[in-house]
Formats: sequence, C-alpha cells, structure tokens
Amino acid sequence: VQLQASGGGSVQAGGSLRLSCAASGRTFSRYTMAWFRQAPGEEREFVAGTFRSGGNTYYADSVKGRFTISRRNAENMVFLQMNNLKPEDTAVYYCAADMSAILSTIRRPDSYDYWGQGTQVTVSS
Repeated sequence: VQLQASGGGSVQAGGSLRLSCAASGRTFSRYTMAWFRQAPGEEREFVAGTFRSGGNTYYADSVKGRFTISRRNAENMVFLQMNNLKPEDTAVYYCAADMSAILSTIRRPDSYDYWGQGTQVTVSS
C-alpha cells in the first residue's frame, strides 16, 4: 500500500488542523492505520491509531481529548482532526499502515510496514 499524507500547515496555538492520508490499493480495510509524529531531534512517537473497522481508537496521552482519528474504508482515507493545538504539537506527522498490528503493538513505530511521506505541522504561541 502507498500512503500520501496532506493537510499540514502553520497555525496559532488553540487552532485546528485536519490531516488526511490517502491510501492506494483495494485492501485498505484490512490495515491498522496510525498517525505518528517526529519533532527535530526527537524519536518518532505514536499519536493515534485505529484498527480495521475504525470502531476502536487509541491515543497518546498528550493528545487525548484534542485529537480524533477516523477512517473511511470505502474511500481509502484516514484522518486526524487536531483541535486546541499547542506549540509542543509541532512536528512532522506521518500516517502508517500495517496488517499485523495488534493492541500490544499499535503504538510501536516498528510495527508498521508502510509509511507516508510526512506533513509538517507548526504551532506558534
């Protein structure tokens, strides 16, 4: 599967952005999808994830209550709605896909075989 992330940009603290990730292929509904982010000099970290149906969602504590992950399997799309953005949310955001990720591994970057190219999110105070 090929992934294409978009929707990043620059916003003031308290603002919102919606990231999109378009996937190629006919088996999108079989993939666990997730968003990760990486700030300069930092390791890539889990932001949010959802299993195949999209019914169960998981979040990093730092974004819980502010970010929402969703997916539209019929359109091969996954989204990350980011509200009440903070300067510490500044990073490159990546979407990722994997067929084998399970609850114990969904937060681990090394669980994912497929990655988008990343989209920059910059939040100014």
